[in-house]
Amino acid sequence: MNKSQRIRDYATANPTATAKEVSTALDMKPNYVYAVLWALKQRGRIGKTGPKKTRPTPKKYRVTHISTSDNSIEMAIAKEMSVTMEEPKHDPVNHPAHYKYGGIETIDFIEAKELGYILGNVVKYVTRSDHKGNRKEDLEKALWYLTREINSIK
Repeated sequence: MNKSQRIRDYATANPTATAKEVSTALDMKPNYVYAVLWALKQRGRIGKTGPKKTRPTPKKYRVTHISTSDNSIEMAIAKEMSVTMEEPKHDPVNHPAHYKYGGIETIDFIEAKELGYILGNVVKYVTRSDHKGNRKEDLEKALWYLTREINSIK
């Protein structure tokens, strides 16, 4: 095996080794090792940090913190980059998200059961209590409508 091949083999096995480290390990002149390594880099067989990889390695990031606001989640990534993921915008007039939870819109359930205005509001406030605003307030409103319905029975 010639000297150049020994340098190429060593560089492939130790991709982060500098020319000085290779020359010390193989007992060769640093200028000769540098020239062989430079030629390898020019041909694309090794890069600045080692041999050229056949396919890129996916970048890995570490989440340092997550903050939420409105309907978005922002994550701060370790490399001073941020990624924002947003939920699909809901239509607050025609199809509010807090009434669609569970796979059926509350109004469709109320109409299917023919509950009317007062009992419809009971169902409305109960079903949205965990998904919109103040849970206790929504449950108190449901109770107010339910009490009104009970008091209307003769």
